[in-house]
Amino acid sequence: MGLRINDTVPNFTAETDQGTVKFHDWIGDSWAILFSHPKDFTPVCTTEFSAVAQLTDEWASRNTKVMGVSVDGVEDHKKWKQDIESYGGANPGFPIIADDGLAVSKAFDMLPAEAYLPDGRTPADSATVRSVFIIGPDKQLKLSMTYPMTVGRNFAEILRALDGLQMTAKGVATPANWVPGEDVIIPPAVSNDEAKEKFGEFETIFPYLRKTKAPQ
Repeated sequence: MGLRINDTVPNFTAETDQGTVKFHDWIGDSWAILFSHPKDFTPVCTTEFSAVAQLTDEWASRNTKVMGVSVDGVEDHKKWKQDIESYGGANPGFPIIADDGLAVSKAFDMLPAEAYLPDGRTPADSATVRSVFIIGPDKQLKLSMTYPMTVGRNFAEILRALDGLQMTAKGVATPANWVPGEDVIIPPAVSNDEAKEKFGEFETIFPYLRKTKAPQ
């Protein structure tokens, strides 16, 4: 059974290019995003990690830590980061897990339990390690996305999803294509009287669809 929304994520200990980390301790009181990749020195992943590096200030402003996962070793990660910085023009200051034994990939159900990496492996051998996990300060999984090897992830959408998760933690929901500053949805379980007390004015579109200003 794979990880499901609101499951507590595994508290693994792993080596990274920045030293040993214990995952829950590393998260602390922050939000966290775990980005997984099938192999170092691959074209799509290089562009993606560059995009993550370019968003350093955005992650920080949202109290969010980011960590990469790749199935190669620490020394390869350090060399690969030179290419990542060269391509994106931004320092990839986040750690990358050296998941050469696949322990983290299997703990997060990114690979079959019996998976292994053969000698002379290619990215295709770990192709399913192409996932995003957004984790709350409570160490629970809030959102996951899985992509094929050929489609680069949209980090504007990942950032938007993070904004949505942080907004809905305040007791509301967000409509399709929501971005910060737009109205939010009052959950159906909240009565009109409760909504009036909690949110003030709101718009009733249908009895089950009510919108209000986003709480601060």
